[in-house]
Amino acid sequence: MKIHNKKKYLSFLKFKRNFQKYGLEKVRSYELVLYWLKNRLNRNQFLILSGILVGCTAGMAGVLLKALVHYIHHLIVTKVHFEYQIFFYIVFPFLGIVLTTVIVLAVFKGQDRKGIGAILYEIAQNSSIVSGVKMYSQIIQSAITVGLGGSAGLESPIAVTGAAIGSNYAQTYKLGYKERTLLLAAGATAGIASAFNAPIAGIMFAFEILLTGVVFSDFIPLVVAAVCGSLLSRVLLQEDVLFRFYARESFNYHNIPYYLILGLIAGLYARYFVIISQKVEHFINALKASRLRKAMLGGAALSLLCVLLPPLFGEGYEVVKAFVDGNAQGILHNSFFRYFDIGHWALIVFLVMICLLKAFATPITIYSGGNGGNFAPSLFAGGTLGFLFAIICKQIGFSDVPVSNLVLVGMAGVMSGVMYAPLTAIFLIAESSLGFDLFIPLMIVSVMSYLIARWFSIIPPDFRTLADEGKIFTHEHDKNLLSILHTRDLIDMQSQTINIHGSIADLQEMIRNGKKNIFAVIDNNRHLKGVLTLDDIRPLLFKKDLGGASAVQQLMKAPAATIHPEDPLPEVIQIFDDTGVWHLPVLDANDGFIGFISKSAILTNYRQLLKEYSV
Repeated sequence: MKIHNKKKYLSFLKFKRNFQKYGLEKVRSYELVLYWLKNRLNRNQFLILSGILVGCTAGMAGVLLKALVHYIHHLIVTKVHFEYQIFFYIVFPFLGIVLTTVIVLAVFKGQDRKGIGAILYEIAQNSSIVSGVKMYSQIIQSAITVGLGGSAGLESPIAVTGAAIGSNYAQTYKLGYKERTLLLAAGATAGIASAFNAPIAGIMFAFEILLTGVVFSDFIPLVVAAVCGSLLSRVLLQEDVLFRFYARESFNYHNIPYYLILGLIAGLYARYFVIISQKVEHFINALKASRLRKAMLGGAALSLLCVLLPPLFGEGYEVVKAFVDGNAQGILHNSFFRYFDIGHWALIVFLVMICLLKAFATPITIYSGGNGGNFAPSLFAGGTLGFLFAIICKQIGFSDVPVSNLVLVGMAGVMSGVMYAPLTAIFLIAESSLGFDLFIPLMIVSVMSYLIARWFSIIPPDFRTLADEGKIFTHEHDKNLLSILHTRDLIDMQSQTINIHGSIADLQEMIRNGKKNIFAVIDNNRHLKGVLTLDDIRPLLFKKDLGGASAVQQLMKAPAATIHPEDPLPEVIQIFDDTGVWHLPVLDANDGFIGFISKSAILTNYRQLLKEYSV
């Protein structure tokens, strides 16, 4: 046994000496150990180990962020009397957005690309390479924004942080695109799992959103990372920090009509939510003001909304828990509505205003300079919508209304319609409420909402611009791979040319010294005048009547079509299909000839990508 251990130690020392030869002496000791393990373990074993390490790290990041924001909220909301809370509602949301903007400008040099769309872009366009700055920048920014009352969620920043951790881990150990993408998704999975203590929901999130359009085969590292993130959350966070619901009714199939109606309402409300978000985003982007002034305007607007409707302050999970626990009157009492005696309908009006204005509060927070996502806001709005629907049913006169169940499935319904992630929504609520017997109503409401959302827009509105530009993957796998290729990179810059006034001797010399089958005919300014192919020239090369100075002009023919370097490759392929040719000339903005692009070059690169991008 001692001899065996000694051999391993000597092997490790030999590896270390070889490692130092490449100038990597400053690598940390634990990294050296992992490099050694990478060379000792097979691919699957190392990926499982990597999934554990990435999952624990991303899970810790999620735990840290959730705990930090929770305790800030606890101090502001529960330890202070309502009259003083009003002052905090005025100051803190404003301060959160402005401080976040200042930090982005001063510390991160204005680089604040955020949200899940940024990660999808890195997967599709940057080989799953995420900047190392995102391993901590998202935590800092979202903690300030949401901790001080921003009406957004922490889950998107947690997912981005986890994705950055996974990507940078893969970069450190020189892993390929497949492994980078897998560990990127594992990090995001662990982050979501730690935020909700819901490992299955974290895995569904990776499949439905992050890995859309990617051919996926490995999944064990995802499972391992999700379990690690969830376990850390369970061990380190207190129950009141976790997204947990215990009060609910048993499923009764007689209540299915409630769920059918709620599914329809949730789908329509989800569409309202995303439309308002887009309009607010466009309005803020169109403002002719500096980023700091936009932050101040957005912060002031958010503070006003929080003063009028305190539940808009922060993530809002505590408010939803109060709905489920039957403490809605306490939420109403801690607002200005307590000064109005409008009978039983006061709570309904209060809830309607929350649903309507949450769709404004969240995009104001995010697009005016804060950092957060739509994950928590969609859950909060869905829970409020479900509770509102239940209260209206009871006011109308229906009995045995499953109030807490409607709150829970309402959360899943709106999230499904906003995020286009029905499976994530279903498992998230089922796991967080231990309500696996609610699968039927969860599926009814989530799927109905999702189908309604897709009826309006097949692609999630948050990602539509990127998808239309071909910058992120969609479910169309062929187009995904083609979007990675760029026309400019496939141009043959060594294409042969001949002047339009060339003679038969010039043609013979060009063919003798060249290796091409197609030639561009240009004038003195390199403007394309026509094309020649070897098949066109060969039968005529020895005809003496073409020996004059205009031989090239007589033989050339007009190109079937021309393209430009900036043309998207799917359009170029369509031109190839329409014309039936194998080569197309590429021209610059001034119609100057650049080179030819061939169909065979596109197919070769496509096959290579198909091999590399199948995770």
